[in-house]
Amino acid sequence: MPPNLTGYYRFVSQENMDNYLRALDINVVLRKLVCLLKPDKEIIHTGDHMVIRTITSLRDYVMDFDLGVQFEEDLGPVDGRKCQTTVSWEGDQLVCEQLGEKRNRGWRHWLEGDQLHLVRRSPPQLC
Repeated sequence: MPPNLTGYYRFVSQENMDNYLRALDINVVLRKLVCLLKPDKEIIHTGDHMVIRTITSLRDYVMDFDLGVQFEEDLGPVDGRKCQTTVSWEGDQLVCEQLGEKRNRGWRHWLEGDQLHLVRRSPPQLC
């Protein structure tokens, strides 16, 4: 049974964000700004429905979805793109696949103790 990720998670650290954003063709000014942000996460996980809110000092980003059901995700606040997104479980990891202009884009969330981990991918970069 996958874990329930409901909770509020405070930002601790990030690695390789600039290279990840470069792989998404984000301009240098926006990349520098994003690298300064320290986003927290709030997750509400009820059965097969989830809301993931990424909270920053500039803008919040909300994903509201049903697990295993593809939906159109508007990444306008992030990089101006739209994609078809599916989020599902692979063991104890929440896995997001984003189909669109950038191939093999997505992310993984998992818990280690009380810490939420996130790895983003936009080949060839991971963050």
